[in-house]
Amino acid sequence: MDRTEKLKELFAPVFADGRVRLYDLVWRTGKENVLEVSIIKDDGTMDLDTCAQVSEKLSEILDQNDEIQEEYTLEVCSPGAEREIKDLQELDHMQGEYVYVKFREPVRKMMEVTGTILSVENDVITLEYRDKAARRKAEFTKENIAFIRLAVKI
Repeated sequence: MDRTEKLKELFAPVFADGRVRLYDLVWRTGKENVLEVSIIKDDGTMDLDTCAQVSEKLSEILDQNDEIQEEYTLEVCSPGAEREIKDLQELDHMQGEYVYVKFREPVRKMMEVTGTILSVENDVITLEYRDKAARRKAEFTKENIAFIRLAVKI
């Protein structure tokens, strides 16, 4: 088990107690060593108070453990407004969300689209998007998703 996996295991009780889940854990080395822990609340939101509380608890765990020997900075953060959706099962509860999708195979002659998820049923996603002035719908399977992230309407 590598260091990242050990840290995830050590941190798991904090995430469960704080009603957050780990989005990503990255160890960056270079001029400065940084342990970046991205978290998200179970409802898909995040706030600074929660990040601060989780950071404090993770710091306590790290202080009591000798997993990291070198100097480092701990950063606990949100994955951001345009976070990648890594677990496609998450889509089952994302009706109404605005997303950007890249496809493996074309859908309605498109390789990518940005729109609002109307429904997800039996791994088939119905998305509403704008094509010039018209509103259109596209249907595609989770299997056809090469990449998907939340998007911000401007």
